[in-house]
Amino acid sequence: MEDGVQESGTGRVVLVGAPLGNTGDASTRLREVLTTADVVAAEDTRRLIRLARDLGITVNGRITSYFEGNEERRTPDLVEALRGGAVVAVVTDGGMPSVSDPGYRLVRAALDAGFPVTAAPGPSAVTTALALSGLPSDRFCFEGFLPRTGSHRRSRLRELVAEPRTLVFFEAPHRITASLQDFASVFGADREAAVCRELTKTYEEIRRGPLGELAVWSAESEPRGEITVVVAGAPAGPAERPADEDLRAAVAEREAGGATRRDAIQAVADAYGLRKREVYALVHAQ
Repeated sequence: MEDGVQESGTGRVVLVGAPLGNTGDASTRLREVLTTADVVAAEDTRRLIRLARDLGITVNGRITSYFEGNEERRTPDLVEALRGGAVVAVVTDGGMPSVSDPGYRLVRAALDAGFPVTAAPGPSAVTTALALSGLPSDRFCFEGFLPRTGSHRRSRLRELVAEPRTLVFFEAPHRITASLQDFASVFGADREAAVCRELTKTYEEIRRGPLGELAVWSAESEPRGEITVVVAGAPAGPAERPADEDLRAAVAEREAGGATRRDAIQAVADAYGLRKREVYALVHAQ
């Protein structure tokens, strides 16, 4: 049986979609939930207090921090609050909880314990960036944050090189240049993409273009703030095998973009459905 919106007094979880940056995007329902919830589990309690002040509301319930570092430890306490009939609201720094943010563990624990979960829907950086990217949005997949180290990041990207749907990623500003360089080396420098920075805020910026150009722009400008990257999916249909000289050129292009020869060979092989050793032999036969 699907969960419905429960009557007041029944223990339940409410996921609250917070503004990405512009408080004008806060819904009436968000204000109501934050005002009336018995417990508000916030990713950053200081940001919650600042948001409440900006909205002109008072959080009357108990405020508790609930972030990646303590999420596992705090979840049982929040389930106990549910057993006592509490309404527990979950709010992150921006966007919907559980989407690469705290929330999933509590949702799973609450459902397993038989408590309903509902939402006060709000802004999402994923769909906002997708809509603004100018790339196809009828089919897409969200990949969250990529691995932090280069080798693991490139390995994950190689798994996605043939994905036909538009791809959406989150990335930290201090890693965005390295990530864009890896995107270009694995997907190809000419794959279209968009870098969406500081969505809905005063300095919102959307940079659209081929991955190679975006990597250069990022290295020169060092973008800051919260960043969402949208990348076009692989071209429809199987790619035809290029001539040998074109395969060598494709490997060389990726190497020029910063990829190791090994990663460049693997990326080209993945892009055209070839065996890595076949491309390796071509490159080293020169």
